[in-house]
Amino acid sequence: MRKAMAEAEVGDDVLDGDPTVSQLEARACDWLGKEAALFVPSGTMANQIAIGVWTSPGDEIIVESSCHVLSYESGAIGALHGVQTRTLDGVRGALDPKAVAAAIRPDFVHCPPTSLICLEQTHMSSGGSVLPMECFEGVAAVGKDAGVPVHLDGARLAHATTASGLAAPLWTQHVASVSLCLSKGLGAPVGSVLAGDADFIERARRIRKRLGGWMRQSGVLAAPALLALGDGPDGGLAGIAPSHALAQDVAKALDAYSFLSADPGQVETNLVLCRVEVTDRTLGGAPELAERLTAAGVRVMALSPDTLRFVTHRDLNSTHVALLESTLVDLLGGA
Repeated sequence: MRKAMAEAEVGDDVLDGDPTVSQLEARACDWLGKEAALFVPSGTMANQIAIGVWTSPGDEIIVESSCHVLSYESGAIGALHGVQTRTLDGVRGALDPKAVAAAIRPDFVHCPPTSLICLEQTHMSSGGSVLPMECFEGVAAVGKDAGVPVHLDGARLAHATTASGLAAPLWTQHVASVSLCLSKGLGAPVGSVLAGDADFIERARRIRKRLGGWMRQSGVLAAPALLALGDGPDGGLAGIAPSHALAQDVAKALDAYSFLSADPGQVETNLVLCRVEVTDRTLGGAPELAERLTAAGVRVMALSPDTLRFVTHRDLNSTHVALLESTLVDLLGGA
């Protein structure tokens, strides 16, 4: 990827276009099954551009209660767009279409207009769970009946395609817009794409400009992102299945301890959520255990006082799982 960056053909994407960016956007259209695509610096920007396109200040959007656009994008929905959220509890991220239908506001002057429904695939807060196709089909039907578009935060959509065996267009046919992160296990150092029909992307360009996301010689970033969307031996897509297998090994190593819970049966992709029983033996809970693990060379994130998040990716192998196992023994003793 560094070699690709150094050798990338570049132009000026703000003026007459960057050829490598154009190549990436075309590749993204093919992979996602959409008419047009736009390269942006981050997944958060991709999602927020989509929300900006589909909504107006005072509108309301329907989201799952622990989804990324609500919980991990720094309040951008309200701060940037003046939009409020109506939250629904999902089952491992999946919304009940009947609940979505009931949440859509009536056309009544006292109510905010419902202008967008958001889904997330895979669902990070549920440990990378894959939303079932029935959820997509049901929510899309509800949205179509009500005239409300559906946006997919598909940051980890590539992981869902590998885990399910279903190609990306089979998922995206049910949504009006989709974001895809090229660094989430695919190996690119930075970047996401946003896709939809041509009219949507034309409106998205203006919002990208407002947010400062229109880059100039951005081919140096698009070049490694092209490799991330490649399925050959060196492509990012080829590394997904091995990372899922490693996640199973990570979960088994953690679940061997009575005061750690990481059920391998709940691990569908490359994320492992580990519940930590808060006792003296676990050094005060997840944050302190994360600090100890990181100091020993096992980098992990504490999502909450009792939850650790482990992520596997193409640069890890069984040696790294063995390091985790030996580090757990050093810190916690035998299982």
